[in-house]
Amino acid sequence: MASKLSSTCFLSPFSVSLNSNNNKNNHLNVRLIFSSRRFLPASCKMRQRSFSSPHKRQQVKKGSPELPQENADFASSGDEDFESGNDSTDSESSLNEEIMDAVENNNVAVEHITEQELGSIILTDLKKSLALDREGEEQLSSAQLDNLISMIRTAEKNILLLNQARVQALEDLHKILEEKEALQGEINVLEMRLAETDARIKVATQEKIHVELLEDQLQKLRNELSHRGAVENIELDTNENQKKLLNEEPVPDNSSILSLIKELDSLRMENLSLNNDIHALKTQLNNVKNTDERVVMLEKERTFLESSLKELESKFSISQEDVSKLSSLKVECKDLYEKVENLQGLLDTATKQADQAILVLQQNQELRKKVDKLEESLDEATVYKLSSEKMQQYNELMQQKIKLLEERLQRSDEEIHSYVQLYQESVKEFQDTLNSLKEESKKRALDEPVDDMPWGFWSRLLLIIDGWLLEKKISTSEAELLREMAWKRDGRIRDAYMACKEKNEHEAVTTFLKLTSSPTSSGLHIIFIAAEMAPVAKVGGLGDVITGLGKALQKRGHLVEIILPKYDCMQYDRVQELRALDVVVESYFDGRLFQNKVWVGTVEGLPVYFIEPHHPDKFFWREQFYGECDDFKRFSFFSRAALELLLQAGKKPDIIHCHDWQTAFVAPLYWDLYAPKGLNSARICFTCHNFEYQGTAQASELASCGLDVQQLNRPDRMQDNSTHDRINPVKGAIVFSNIVTTVSPSYAQEVRTAEGGKGLHSTLNFHSKKFVGILNGIDTDIWNPATDTFLKVQYNANDLKGKAENKVALRRHLALSFSDSKQPLVGCITRLVPQKGVHLIRHAIYRTLELGGQFVLLGSSPVPHIQREFEGIANHFENHDHIRLILKYDESLSHSIYAASDMFIIPSIFEPCGLTQMIAMRYGSVPIARKTGGLNDSVFDFDDDTIPLQFRNGYTFLNPDEQGLNGALGRAFNHYKNNPESWNQLVHKDMSMDWSWDSSALQYEELYAKSVARARTATSRV
Repeated sequence: MASKLSSTCFLSPFSVSLNSNNNKNNHLNVRLIFSSRRFLPASCKMRQRSFSSPHKRQQVKKGSPELPQENADFASSGDEDFESGNDSTDSESSLNEEIMDAVENNNVAVEHITEQELGSIILTDLKKSLALDREGEEQLSSAQLDNLISMIRTAEKNILLLNQARVQALEDLHKILEEKEALQGEINVLEMRLAETDARIKVATQEKIHVELLEDQLQKLRNELSHRGAVENIELDTNENQKKLLNEEPVPDNSSILSLIKELDSLRMENLSLNNDIHALKTQLNNVKNTDERVVMLEKERTFLESSLKELESKFSISQEDVSKLSSLKVECKDLYEKVENLQGLLDTATKQADQAILVLQQNQELRKKVDKLEESLDEATVYKLSSEKMQQYNELMQQKIKLLEERLQRSDEEIHSYVQLYQESVKEFQDTLNSLKEESKKRALDEPVDDMPWGFWSRLLLIIDGWLLEKKISTSEAELLREMAWKRDGRIRDAYMACKEKNEHEAVTTFLKLTSSPTSSGLHIIFIAAEMAPVAKVGGLGDVITGLGKALQKRGHLVEIILPKYDCMQYDRVQELRALDVVVESYFDGRLFQNKVWVGTVEGLPVYFIEPHHPDKFFWREQFYGECDDFKRFSFFSRAALELLLQAGKKPDIIHCHDWQTAFVAPLYWDLYAPKGLNSARICFTCHNFEYQGTAQASELASCGLDVQQLNRPDRMQDNSTHDRINPVKGAIVFSNIVTTVSPSYAQEVRTAEGGKGLHSTLNFHSKKFVGILNGIDTDIWNPATDTFLKVQYNANDLKGKAENKVALRRHLALSFSDSKQPLVGCITRLVPQKGVHLIRHAIYRTLELGGQFVLLGSSPVPHIQREFEGIANHFENHDHIRLILKYDESLSHSIYAASDMFIIPSIFEPCGLTQMIAMRYGSVPIARKTGGLNDSVFDFDDDTIPLQFRNGYTFLNPDEQGLNGALGRAFNHYKNNPESWNQLVHKDMSMDWSWDSSALQYEELYAKSVARARTATSRV
C-alpha cells in the first residue's frame, strides 16, 4: 500500500521567477528566492501532486509564483547532477548580485504580499499533501473494510488486514512528524532570506546616493541655463529680432529640462515606493515566523491522531472478542471520509488564496511595465543631454549595466528551466523507487514476526493450550509444539487463534494442530510457585517480587508462568479472563488422593494457574492468607498439588522458582517424588525473603504430603538446627535447591552470622557456594510520579513544582499547617512491628517536632500493645498543626505521602531488602535509614566521603538507638534549611536513580542460565 511507505528524500533549492510577458528586450525580471538547505528531508509518500500536471509546469515556465513545497514527495537521486551543474555557492551568489543590481538601478518594484497570503502559500502544499494522503487512506480503509467484511468467512486474511490498518496508522503518525520538521526547516530558510533582504536594502540606500548625485548635476545644468538666459536678455536692447530668436530658443530647452526633472522626481518617488515595499516585505517575512502557530496546530492534529489510534487499538481488541462489532470500523471510516472532505475544503480555500497571490504578482508585472515606460522616457530625455559629455558617458554606462542585467536574467531563466527538468527527472526516479519499495514492503509484510500483541494475549493463549492438554484434547508433543510457538510469539499461531474466534472448540483444536513447524526459543521456561502475587493476593513484599520479577523476566524473552492457591479473599477483579479448566488434578495427601480444580487467568500480563483443593478442611477458604493453625498442612498440600499439575500437564520447565517457607516443600518433593516420575527437566531455585519466618513443625506432619520423615529428619537435610524433633521447610529448601537466594547482598552476609541467621547460619555457610543475595527492585510503572493517578499533580525530576503542590495538598487533606511552605515534612509508611524499629519511629515523631518539622505516619500493627500505644500518640496529636498519625493502610494516601514528604524515615532493626526507601527516592523524598540489610545496599550517606559522590543519596546511622537517629535526622534538617540548592540537586539525583527490576532480572537470568547449563553438561556426560 502506498500510504504505508515512508522514506526520506531531498528537495533541491530553487527560486520562483516572476517574468514579464513584455516583448521588449529591456524587460526586467523580479525573483523571490527561497533557498532551502541543499538536502531537505521530507516525507516520501506517493501522492498525486500538482507538480505533475501540465498546467502547473506551464506556470513554472512562465514564472508563475509558486513557493517551495515542504511536503513535496520526490527522491534525491539527481542531487549530485544538480550540484555539479549549478556550481554550488557561485550560482547562488550570482543570483544575489543580479537582484542587488536590479535594486541599484531603480528597476525593481515589489507589490505588498499580505501575511495571510504568504502563510497560505507556504501551507498550501502541506494541506494538499494531507488531503491527498487522506484520500489514499480513504481508499485504503474502504478497501480494507470491504475485504474485511467479505473475508470474515476466511478469517486468516481478516487478521492480516486489521494488522495492516494498525501499522498504517502508526506510520502515518511518523510521517506527520517528519512533515512538521520539514516545515520548521523552511521557516529557518525564510529567516536566511530575510538576512539577504537586509543586504539588498543597504544596496538600495547606496543607489539613493547615486540619485542625489544625479540631482546635483541637474541643478548645475539649471544654473548654466539660467546664466545663459540672463546674457541673452542684455542683448535684446540692440536687436529685437535677435531677442525673439533668443527668447524662443531657451523655451524648448527649459521645458525639456523641466520635463526631465519631473520624470526624475517621479523616478525618485518610485524608488522611495520601492524602498517602502522592501521594508514591507521585510516585515511580512518576519511575520512568517507566525507559522509556529500553524506547527502547533499540526502538533494538535498529531495528538488527535494519536488519540484516534488509541481508539482504533481499543476497537481492535473488542473486535478480537466479537467480530460482529466490526461495524464500529464503518463509523470510523465515515469519520475519515468527513475529515477528508474537510481537508478538501481547506485545500480549496488555500487554492483561492494562491490565486489571489497570483493576481498580486500580476499587478507587480504591470508596475514593471510602467518602469519600462519610464525607462523609455529616460531614453528620450537623454537626447537633451547630448551637449554634456559626462551625461552621455553616464548614459552609456547605464545601458551597459542594463544589458548585463538582461544577460544575467536570461542565464537565470535557463538555470530555472534546468531546475525544472531536474525536478521532473527526480520525480520520475522517485516513482520508480517508490514502486520498488512497495514490492519490498509487501514481501517484508509476509515475513515479519508478530510483536505487536500484548503479553496478556500470549499468556491467555498458553493457558488455552495447557487446558486442552489437561483435558486430553491434544497430546503432550502437540502441546509442547504449540507452547513453543506461543512462547516465540509466532504469527501463525496468532492468526490461527483469531481465525477460531467464532468456531467451536473442536474446530479450533483442529486448526491449531495444522501448524506443523517447530520453532525454537533461546529463552528459559520459568515457573514461579508462591503463596502471594500482587495485586490479586498480596500481604507483603513477596507479592510485589513475584509480579515485578516475573514481568521483568518476561520482557527479557523468557516464558514465565505462576502457580498460586485459589484464596477466597483474592481480588478477583484484578484477574483477567478467569476460568476453570474442564479437568481435575488428583494429588496425594494424608494417605489418599484429593481432587483439585484448576483455574487459569492472566495477572499483569502473566499466565497464572490457581489451584482450588477439594479438601474437607477447605484449606484456602479461610478469609485470610496466613495465620491459620494448620498453615503447615495447607501449604505442603499446595506444594504437592502444584508439582502434580506440572506433571499431568506435561510441562518441561527449565527453572522452578519457589519462595519462602510456604512453598519450600517443593524442593524435596521434586527430587524425592517427581523427578523419578519424569518431571526432571528443571533446576530448583529457592528465595527466602525473610529468615525470621521458617515454618517449623513437628516432624510427623511432614508425612502428610508423602515425604519420608525418617529420611528427611536428619541434621544434613530438613531437621531443625535448634529443635531436633521438628522439621524446618526453609532448611530443606536450602539443602535440596540448586540455587538459593535472598533479597539483598548485605542481608545475605548478615544471615550467615549467628545473630542474623535465626538458627540457619551453619546451613547457609555449608551451602554458601549456591547462596547469593540479589537486591529487589520496584515496579517503576506503578511507582512513577510522572504518571501516578493518585497524585493531585504529576511531576518528574526535571520539574519539582508538582512535588511542592502535592505537599500543600496533603497538608490540606490532613489539616496540617501550611503557612510555611519551606517547613520540612517527614514521612513514614510501615508495619508497626519490632523489626521496623517502632521505638525509633516513636522517637522520630517527637524529634521532628523539636527540629521544627512536620511528621506523617501511615501504618498499623498486628501486635495489640503496639497498636494501642500508637493510638494513644495519635489521640494526643489529633488536632496538632504538625503531627498526624493514620493507623491503617490506605493505598491512595501512601502515594500522596511519598510525593509530599521531603524526608522519609526507615529505622529498621533488620531489613532483608525494603522497598519503601526505593519508592521514596523515586518520588523525591530523601531517605533517612539505618545501615542494615537491603537499606545498606540502597541508601548511602550524603556526608560519607568514602562513597563516590554519584551514589550518595540519603542519610544513614548504624546504632539502633535514639542518638544515632538524632544525628542523621539533624544533618538532614541542616542540609534542607541551610543549602536548598544542594538539597534540590540531591532530590534530582534520587529521582533519577534506576530502581527497576531490570538489573535484578539480569542477575537471576545469569544464575538460571549457569544452573541449567551445568545440568545439561552433566546429563550429556551420562
